[in-house]
Amino acid sequence: MAANNVSLDVTIMGREFRVACPEDEREGLLRAVGYLDRKMREIRDSGKVIGLERIAIMAALNITHDFLAARPAEPDTREHRERLGRLIGLLDQALAPQDNLF
Repeated sequence: MAANNVSLDVTIMGREFRVACPEDEREGLLRAVGYLDRKMREIRDSGKVIGLERIAIMAALNITHDFLAARPAEPDTREHRERLGRLIGLLDQALAPQDNLF
């Protein structure tokens, strides 16, 4: 069953926005709003970026960079193929005695 949507009034950098989200995601959205507001205020307070739009873009870039840096690297497909090959070999060895049963 789909969750009911709720409308929330949130404030980011002193500006109010109305956003909708599923009711069960309300707390997560509020945490995201708080995080974004803190990041944007940090950028504004540094004095290096002026203008709400530029601050928002810099915050988005910083958050995206942090997110991508925290993700594990792409798996080495060669390593995975070799490991799968070894596992298949082990399975073949384990199942070989079963061939005589049928």
